[in-house]
Amino acid sequence: MVLAAKVLVKEIRMEKQSAPVEIALRDVSVSYPVASSGRKTVLSKLNLDIFAGEFVAVLGETGCGKSTLLRLVLGQEFPTSGSIVVDGKQVTRIDSRCGYVPQKYSLFPDRTMMQNVMYGPENAFCGWLGRLLPSFWKFRRNLRLEAEAQLLRMGLHAADFNKYPHQLSGGMQQRVAIAQALMMKPPVLLMDEAFSALDPSTRASLQQQLREIWQETRPTVLFVTHNTSEALLLGTRLVVLGAHRDNCQEGNVILDMPLPQSSDPIAIRKQSSEFQDLREFVKAQAYGSSSRQDELQPLHEALLRGDSL
Repeated sequence: MVLAAKVLVKEIRMEKQSAPVEIALRDVSVSYPVASSGRKTVLSKLNLDIFAGEFVAVLGETGCGKSTLLRLVLGQEFPTSGSIVVDGKQVTRIDSRCGYVPQKYSLFPDRTMMQNVMYGPENAFCGWLGRLLPSFWKFRRNLRLEAEAQLLRMGLHAADFNKYPHQLSGGMQQRVAIAQALMMKPPVLLMDEAFSALDPSTRASLQQQLREIWQETRPTVLFVTHNTSEALLLGTRLVVLGAHRDNCQEGNVILDMPLPQSSDPIAIRKQSSEFQDLREFVKAQAYGSSSRQDELQPLHEALLRGDSL
């Protein structure tokens, strides 16, 4: 079988083996008290290594801990037990090593598109006192040029750079939010259902642009989604999380596999029968409902072996 076009599973596995571990989760558990039933466990003894430059798509049912996983890596939340290490350092607070793009747009309403994108690096460079230095204005000119390039790369137009968030469509706001995160040049990019509120056309356009940006700069991406097709089209690796079960010995991970890659555009890849087969297999594993599960099991085994499909 051939998946879309040029399948590169073996090359991905070799690249992964030579790359350092960017994110490491060790025996991570998260639980919290619930008035009616003692404690609710969201993640249990989760162990996961994510290598530098990987694009890891995280899939699973609502409530399985996908968004919790992102908040732990970001340092916005802390585990009940276990440890999280990013870029060789244990996570103890929110850190600029991680860029974050949430589902709901996180733009400052009183700042223009350009001001929103420049805000993070501008303050990281100098703060308020640094604005009095002669070097600040040269830095700011260069930063504006970089911000313009980033916005244009995201498919936005120069005529809109001075517009405020309320003057932008939902798709435009999300493009600005992604540009805002990328401006900090984070080694890790965290995206939480970043495209779920967009219409299908805008979503498809942003998927293609994100994939191209990742191919150019290779940050480590942790991309949470509930959309199976989106996970398979964007990721180089798929991690499927399941809801915590007391009798489960493997933590919350029910599937962890490399994904075949293709040089074809996303719009073409998703039409292939092989892609449809892979999607049905993953949906069966993630959500447990497919009459073709036994038929598709060999596909999963071949992917794990690193065979060209």
